[in-house]
Amino acid sequence: MTNNIKPEYDTIIIGGGVAGLSAALYASRSMLKTLILEKFASGGQILNTTEIENYPGFPDGITGPKLSEVIEEQVLKFGGQSIFDLVESVDLEHAVKVVHGAERDYTAKTIILATGGEHSKLEIPGEEEFSGRGVSYCATCDGNFFTDQDVIVVGGGDAAIDEGLYLTGMAKTVTIVHRRNNLKASPILQNRAFAEPKMKFRWNHIVEEIKGNGGGVEKLVLRNIKDNKVDEVYTNGVFIYIGFYPNSALLKGLIDMDSGGHVITDIRMNTNIPGVFASGDIRQYSDRQLGTAVGDGITAALSAYRFIKDD
Repeated sequence: MTNNIKPEYDTIIIGGGVAGLSAALYASRSMLKTLILEKFASGGQILNTTEIENYPGFPDGITGPKLSEVIEEQVLKFGGQSIFDLVESVDLEHAVKVVHGAERDYTAKTIILATGGEHSKLEIPGEEEFSGRGVSYCATCDGNFFTDQDVIVVGGGDAAIDEGLYLTGMAKTVTIVHRRNNLKASPILQNRAFAEPKMKFRWNHIVEEIKGNGGGVEKLVLRNIKDNKVDEVYTNGVFIYIGFYPNSALLKGLIDMDSGGHVITDIRMNTNIPGVFASGDIRQYSDRQLGTAVGDGITAALSAYRFIKDD
């Protein structure tokens, strides 16, 4: 039945973060009838970023909301559409793809998955309050703000240690706070961490609260899970790495994913389903950076264009 439906759009992009907006820009400029479906607000995770300094073309930096705004303006300028609707399910098996939203259904020749992902949160007082003002989930994004300062990294896995080692290149000290008495990171990362003179460790501790002033983070409240002793540690910033999960639940059983729920693609952002592409944080091996999300979105849009024209 789906094969007999006339598609409303050439491509539907699920997700209005940077990867989705970049895909929409290139798709609409390629004269494809393009729709972005976003459940909340265009921009994705960069909406929580107060200052972006590592994106080319902005030597004085730019805020996440402003960058999102100007990219969305470009999309609309070239005829792209944006609708706020919650995607509840998708039908991908036929030539015409169907996206079932809470408001209505949408159909297209191609689909670009750009639903992004979420960092696992500590869910403690002060975390949301100081997000972007001393609380970060990305050392390569925000590390330069803490040059010659003392920072704390929460977590003990590969991401925590890898990003912690990155921070030692700019921070005065990097203290790893981990709830266990040993790291979960790979042996090679552990060896590098233990050999790094700037890196310190607080074993068997959890963070119970993040405190600060109007300007940003000042200290953390830590509790030793062995003896329940509580103390406060002064710090300029805290980087949280306790997990990251892609927003791919609606795709379970429909498309090839790895064990972590990331969509598997080739270098052209093709998934295992013809006419379905993936970009950004939902994709396997994503670097979770602004610039790579833009590149993924562009590549996915160009692949969608070629798929339609070669059909």
